[in-house]
Amino acid sequence: MSTLALLLVLTAGGGVLSALLAGGFLLLPESRRDQLVPHLISFATGALLGAALLALLPHAIAGAGPEGTHGIGIALAAGIIVFFVLEKLVLWRHCHADPCEAHAPTDQHRARASAHLILWGDAFHNALDGVLIAAAFLTDPHLGVVTAIAVFTHEIPQEIGDLAILLHGGMGRRRALVLNILVSLSSVLGAVVAWFLLAAALEVLPYALAIAAASFLYIAVADLIPGLHRRVDARTSVEQVVLIALGILVIAGSHAFAH
Repeated sequence: MSTLALLLVLTAGGGVLSALLAGGFLLLPESRRDQLVPHLISFATGALLGAALLALLPHAIAGAGPEGTHGIGIALAAGIIVFFVLEKLVLWRHCHADPCEAHAPTDQHRARASAHLILWGDAFHNALDGVLIAAAFLTDPHLGVVTAIAVFTHEIPQEIGDLAILLHGGMGRRRALVLNILVSLSSVLGAVVAWFLLAAALEVLPYALAIAAASFLYIAVADLIPGLHRRVDARTSVEQVVLIALGILVIAGSHAFAH
């Protein structure tokens, strides 16, 4: 299988599978779902941190060389600022709780508006994920696989939140699931566009990887970890630390095995 074909399979497969798994989670009793989702978020936090710090950034620094290290730092900082601004503009909003306070409308009209907004926001987010995965694949197919795994782990809790918003907006379960799957395929479009554009400008790849690392760090630190701090009992805290460490180890193991 060619590298481009593998990129497309992983991007499309990961998006569709995460949407289907999210749909399956919504079929569970709410009490059971509330128990499982925080564990998924803890694991996803570790996977994102591991992919950013153990895979993407080292490759970015190595690709830029000693003379480009300062530029990698600038790209990393700029990426974090950009994702902060995007989230402020509600173009990219991660919702990991059901119900989500940020998307809790007070009437049905606002609920429907939130449902449409989340579809557009998720399409943009997934397309950007495709760009980041493509940048990793162009650098090293093994790095691309690791990046796709990290993206997949944080997509599941996000998709659960998105589906909950669509259902709250009055959509039927089947329509909400189909729309969520179709929106997830926007990652393929992002990956294809990035593949051909970045292939013609390989010198920018290290900086694209730094921006990818910035997105993972931002999601983990700004979106996921604050939610984990809402539960402070000793048992939950230990479980969170263990699952975060497990996420990091899975990425580290995947990266080491691939090489």
